[in-house]
This record gives sequence, C-alpha cells and structure tokens, in this order.
Amino acid sequence: MSAHAVRTGVWFIGARGSVATTATAGCAAVAAGLHPAAGMVTETAPFARSGLPPVASLVFGGHDTLDCPLPKRAEALAAGGVLPHGLPSAVRSELAAADAEIRLGGPLPGDTRTDEELIAAFAADLTDFGRRGGLARTVVVNVSSTEPAPAPDAARLPPSSLYAAAALRAGCPYVNFTPSTGLRAPALQDAVAAAGLPHAGRDGKTGQTLLRSVLAPMFVQRALPVRAWSGTNLLGGGDGAALADPAAAAAKNAGKERVLADTLGAAPEGEVHIDDVPALGDWKTAWDHIAFDGFLGARMVLQTTWQGCDSALAAPLVLDLARLLARAHEVGLTGPRPELGFYFKDPDGGPAALSEQYLALLAFAEQLRGER
Repeated sequence: MSAHAVRTGVWFIGARGSVATTATAGCAAVAAGLHPAAGMVTETAPFARSGLPPVASLVFGGHDTLDCPLPKRAEALAAGGVLPHGLPSAVRSELAAADAEIRLGGPLPGDTRTDEELIAAFAADLTDFGRRGGLARTVVVNVSSTEPAPAPDAARLPPSSLYAAAALRAGCPYVNFTPSTGLRAPALQDAVAAAGLPHAGRDGKTGQTLLRSVLAPMFVQRALPVRAWSGTNLLGGGDGAALADPAAAAAKNAGKERVLADTLGAAPEGEVHIDDVPALGDWKTAWDHIAFDGFLGARMVLQTTWQGCDSALAAPLVLDLARLLARAHEVGLTGPRPELGFYFKDPDGGPAALSEQYLALLAFAEQLRGER
C-alpha cells in the first residue's frame, strides 16, 4: 500500500453525540477544502513534518447507545448554529459512511452480559473495523457523556472503563476526552502496563478551564495573591442533562479545580456551579469571579465571561489528539503521554500552565519527526 493510501481509524465512544458529529463533519469539510482548519493545532506550521496522518486519511466509526443517524444529527446541529448552514448536505456521504460504522454500545438497561463479555464484544467491533477498512491503526477517543465516579467498592467497571479495556485488548491507542474513569480504573492498571500502547487524558480543556490555565499563572508570576475564584456554567444539550446529576458534575468540576490548585499551589475559596438550561442547546456561558490582593492589600476583582459552543471547541482538539496518538503509536511510543497535557484539565503529568504545556507539545512534534 502506498504511503498516500494508508488510512487511520478514529473510533468515537459517543459517536452520535455533538462532539463526534461535529468532528466527523468538520474533518470532511476540512479535507474537501470547504472550511479552514480553525482550532486544529496540528494543522499549524510546527507540525508540518511530524508525520501525522493526513486529515483526508481519517476513517470514522464508533460505539453509541443512541440510534439517531449521523446525517440527521448533523442537520440538528446546523439548525442550532453549531455547524454551518448547508454543511450536512455537502458532507452527507461522509456522514453516512461513518454512521454505517457505528455499533451499539452498552451496557443498556437490562443487559445481562458480564464485564468480560462486554469488553470482548467491544474489542471485536474495533478489530473488525480495522480489518474491513484495511486501516493501519485505530485510535479510540472517548467523547461520551460524563459519568459519575464509581464507588471504591464497585463490583463492576464503569462503562468508560469497559470501552477503555476493549481498546487495550484490540491494540488501539486511547484518548479520554471526558472526566470519566476510563483507563484510570485500578482494575485496569496491569492491563494498561502490559499493553504498551500510547494513551492520553483526561477531560478536554476547551473553554472556562482553558482560560483559567492562562490567567492563574499570571497571578503567580505577578505575585498577586488570589483570595477566591468562583465560577458558574450555564449549558444545555446532552452535557447539560448529564451534568444535572450532582455526581457527574462533581467529576467534571474536579478537573477545573485541579488546574487552579496545581498552578496557585492550593485551591482558593470558591466553587464552580453547573446549571442545566435546556433552551441553550449546545451553547454555553461561563462566568468567573476572581478576588485577589494588590500592593498594600488593595482588594481587586477580575471577572470573565466565556460564551461559546463546546462541540465546536472540542472537535478540532479530538482530531488533533487522534492524529498525534496515531503517530506516537507508529513510531513506537508507549504509555501515558504527558506531552499532550495542553489538551486536558487532568493530564498525565507535566506542567499546568498553558504556555508551558504548549512548549511541551512543540517538543513532542519534534520528537515525532525524529529531531529529539
């Protein structure tokens, strides 16, 4: 097979959700030259010679428990302003091809299969996808709804960990773009070590926390003590509904709080509140209120407002991560990749400040092209 014909699989957990649909449609649009690759860091100059799989070589599939076809899901996102008007029609064939590769996930209500049976079934789906498509490799990317953290004495693995275990079994690099447990389940640690696969996570850094990772170092570098940092999120869509569960919201907020604690040295006073507002659909508003001390104890406040669409922010990042992990796998890298902390709230080590994370990412690009 010639180099230009090599294809790479991207297998989404939550393949019919907003992020996966936006990424699938967006990849087709960028590959066809219909839209620029805004937000895709891997399409910038420092990555040009890193050997990443071309955007046009990516092939999509996934697991989901929903049955709404991708073309219809894309039309709904366009109606809500997430996708450009007319794009679902322009890339309908690509969406239909990806939809044909989506398999039923689980466990569904009443599912009597054991964890082992579910893992085996999911892994078989992955292996079949790669074999039928003649793919060089497949990267599994979890973009499903946030699940509550499992109880320490839970008898079974949470769904995110079942999919992660299937990725290991099928020999697939893995990305956890959600706050869910995934590969970090204690029961999977031996399998993670034995698999020798590159993986990255956890919890994509797209909006409010992205801004926090920029602002928090500013206060440290200017020696301005932060007294309190509070935040509020208003969001709708599937994320809003999922995060209405206090346990799921707690899992989500843990990553937001970690960024501040790691940068400031301790978590400041204040909490993040998440409110489900269905009327907002896939759009989100996030406010932060930061109280800090200036010279001679002058009390000051910085307030920020972030309004955006998480799906449009996340989609280019998951495409970046799939390409980077595919290349890491190709060159024989294994284990957690702290160099990809630029993309996560709760990364696998490395610095907390976005500027330092970006430098680590650039160094990783050099490593992938054999210059380090």
